[in-house]
Amino acid sequence: MVSRSLGLGDFVTAVPALRALERALPQWHRVLAGPSWYRHLLRLAGLRWEVLPTPALHVPEPRPRTAPELAVNLHGRGPQSTAALAALAPRRLWTHRHPEAPHRPGPPWPDGIHDADVWAALTTWHGVPADPRDLRWPRPEQPEGADRPIALVHPGAASPARRWPPERFARVARDLSGLGLHVLVTGSRQEAALAERVAETAGLPQGSVLAGRTSLGLLAGLVAHARLLVCGDTGVAHLATAYGTPSVRLFGPVPPALWGPRRDGHLHTCLWSGRRGDPHGTELDPGLALLGTGEVTAACRRLLEATAPRAARHMDGHSGVNTPEKK
Repeated sequence: MVSRSLGLGDFVTAVPALRALERALPQWHRVLAGPSWYRHLLRLAGLRWEVLPTPALHVPEPRPRTAPELAVNLHGRGPQSTAALAALAPRRLWTHRHPEAPHRPGPPWPDGIHDADVWAALTTWHGVPADPRDLRWPRPEQPEGADRPIALVHPGAASPARRWPPERFARVARDLSGLGLHVLVTGSRQEAALAERVAETAGLPQGSVLAGRTSLGLLAGLVAHARLLVCGDTGVAHLATAYGTPSVRLFGPVPPALWGPRRDGHLHTCLWSGRRGDPHGTELDPGLALLGTGEVTAACRRLLEATAPRAARHMDGHSGVNTPEKK
């Protein structure tokens, strides 16, 4: 039994630890206590686990008929998440050491390292080595209509502190469209109005907004086959890491060292002003506000040129993007 009841990005950063446990215990019945929609992510990641729908920091219900042989806390540092697993009376419980539970062995909570490293180090300490860079997922089939060069612009994020202004996203979207890319604006159902605002301000054609209209599978397919993703520090960015899709990511209150790409640094550009803040804040983070559209567009251009397919580079001399002919 593994506990991990968080968001999309949190799931992705736990994949190396989940893979290590799966390899080490191939004959075991493996259960992941987390959101029901993690079933789709497990399939996309190529993992074989049962999902027991469980709210964060709750005891999994219905409880297993027999106590788990092993419970692993991949949710947090404790003590609440540890107590929720301990209520199942597992024979062994792997977690971080916590002063409120000194009888439970484990490593101290490591501050200042990437989230993927946190969980890989935990299973490694308990005897199951994990590689925090083991983040790539099997490439899904190309979605219908994704055969042209696509740039995905994802303006949403869980908190206002991590949401770059929509007018700035719109300027970048307009610039990418001018480069010949088919720009699509993605997001959740709750972010549909925000996505519409970005598309309208950017002058994108009708049908460019996919926010609230994509399943997890379709979103994953779009990210996997896109030429570029532009987003903030949010869950969809981790899909770009999983599929090796070039991305430009805008960081504000949290540095890229903690939540940026853990591998393939040449495929991803992380822009950060160097200022830290509250990632759950209700106002735009001052550090994120320092990032301008010119800086972001320039980063997009450089990354598109650096990651252009060889054939496209040969045809136009420098880039895989359709550059309008000068009159």
